[in-house]
Amino acid sequence: MADMRRTFENQVKEYEEEIVQVNRVSKKTKGGNKIGFSVLVVVGNRNGKVGVGLGKAPDVSSAIKKGVSIAKKHAIEIPIVNGTIPFEHKIKLGAAKILLKPAPPGSGVIAGGAVRSVVSLAGIQNISSKVLGTGNQASNVYGTMEALKQISARYYREKAIRGASKK
Repeated sequence: MADMRRTFENQVKEYEEEIVQVNRVSKKTKGGNKIGFSVLVVVGNRNGKVGVGLGKAPDVSSAIKKGVSIAKKHAIEIPIVNGTIPFEHKIKLGAAKILLKPAPPGSGVIAGGAVRSVVSLAGIQNISSKVLGTGNQASNVYGTMEALKQISARYYREKAIRGASKK
């Protein structure tokens, strides 16, 4: 029984989680107002894997659990080269415009709150970023995730091309 518990605890600790945003939402119904919460959660293993999830429930703790499970399901793998991203990337997703730039070793994470939570949980130690357009944290998190997806796709595509040309 103790071994099972340890195994379960190891699985639970695989990802670190960070709550980015908690919103209280209410819906007008015939019987009165129905109050609920939506929670934006970022999870990562600090080793190149990160995900984001939006959980909605009548209470905050259930919304957090839902957000964490959704984030784990949608986690993506990110290439980290010498503690940073392989190249610069700009993206516009909705109102959010995000610029991610590789930084030299020792410079640290230079990023705003929403972007900082995503890149630090991904395990990127040196990066410079700028958020333009909107202050909406949810838009900025989703924009950062999309930028990291595109960086990953480009990196592995170029790596495959280089590997094929060497043969």
